[in-house]
Amino acid sequence: MRIIEKNGYSPSNCVEWTLQSSQGRDYRIMIAIPEAEAPPEGYAVIYAVDGDAMFGTIAETVKVQTRKPKGFNPAIVVGIGYPSRLPFDMDRRCYDLTMPVDAATLPDRPNGQPWPEYGGVDLFLDFLEQQLMPAISSEWQINPNKQAIFGHSLGGHFTLYTMFSRPKLFSHVISGSPSVWWGNDEVLREQERFIAQWKGEHDVKLLVIVGGDELSFMVEGAQRVVERMEPLATKGIQVSYIKFEDEGHVSVLPSAINRLVRFVLTD
Repeated sequence: MRIIEKNGYSPSNCVEWTLQSSQGRDYRIMIAIPEAEAPPEGYAVIYAVDGDAMFGTIAETVKVQTRKPKGFNPAIVVGIGYPSRLPFDMDRRCYDLTMPVDAATLPDRPNGQPWPEYGGVDLFLDFLEQQLMPAISSEWQINPNKQAIFGHSLGGHFTLYTMFSRPKLFSHVISGSPSVWWGNDEVLREQERFIAQWKGEHDVKLLVIVGGDELSFMVEGAQRVVERMEPLATKGIQVSYIKFEDEGHVSVLPSAINRLVRFVLTD
C-alpha cells in the first residue's frame, strides 16, 4: 500500500487521500472524520463505492444524525472514488464492481457502445481488504463489529457479491437498486453457493433497497435476493428490504442513504 498524497477536502473534518492498489490503479479516497471522540468500542465505518457521487451526501447525513444528545454514536465515512472525479466513472466502476461473465450474457448498452473492461471485482475487493481497510484502522480506532459497505446499481451488485464471497469482511451490507441482471443473474448463483455453505459462524446484516418506480426487472431482482435469504434467518443473517414507492433508480438515493445510516448505527 502506498499513499501518494493527502489533500484537503472541502467539508469540515474531511481528508482526501490518493491510494494506489497493488495493481497500480489509483483511487480517490474521501474520509469524513467525526468531531467527537471514538466510543469505547471504536468508530463504526461506512464505506461507499462510487464515492465521487455518494460521499458528500452520506458524510453530511451521518454528521447530522450523530449530533448529541439524541443522535447515534459517531462514525467514519469512507468514499472510494477515482482520479477523474466524475460522479460515475463508467469505465473504472464497470471493472471494479462486476463479476467476470461471458460477454454473450450481457445486454446491449443503452448508449450503443461496447461494454468497457469488466470483471475485476475480486481485485477490487483485495484492494479494500488488504490495503484500504488496514490503512483506515491504522489511523483511527474502529469498531470491527460495525464495518459497513454501500453501493448502488452496479455498486449494489458489488455489495451482494461481497457478502456472498467474503462474508467476514463487513458486518453490515447495503445493496441499493442492485443490478442482479448482470451476466444473466450471475450473482444469484453466487448467492446459492453462499447459502449452501453458510454455517452461521457470525452475524451479518443485509439491507436491500429499491425504488418502486424502477424498471420491473430491477425490483424483481432485489426481491429475489431477499426471498432466497429467508432460510438463513436462524443462522445469524438478518435481512431487511425496503421499497420506496414513487422513487426511481436515481431519485431513490437520498432515501436510501438516510435509511442506511440508521441501519448501520442503531445498536
